[in-house]
Amino acid sequence: MSTSTHTTPQASGAVDPRRFTSFAEFYPFYLTEHANVTCRRLHFAGSTISLLCLVALVVTLNPWWLLAGLVAGYGFAWVGHFGFEKNKPASFKRPLYSFMGDWTMYRDIWAGRVKI
Repeated sequence: MSTSTHTTPQASGAVDPRRFTSFAEFYPFYLTEHANVTCRRLHFAGSTISLLCLVALVVTLNPWWLLAGLVAGYGFAWVGHFGFEKNKPASFKRPLYSFMGDWTMYRDIWAGRVKI
């Protein structure tokens, strides 16, 4: 599946994310769950901060950076979902695919395939 065709998605309604049998099927749904630009921006900010925390963890070997990275990543994302997108994060039902979706969307934002 090429992600180059992804633009700002429309709201998906009541789709159970557990029905997807592959990440390729899941990712378009994941994008529909991130239709709100503020939600996407918060995901992007949280992911960037998480990466910086990962670098700090490697440099300092201080395990608190791992916790900080997790709090930043999920905290920003959940504010985006509950406060702006008005939906429940798919990570509650498909944690691995959602984690993969976040980093795929992060890459696609950098590549200009998903707008923020």
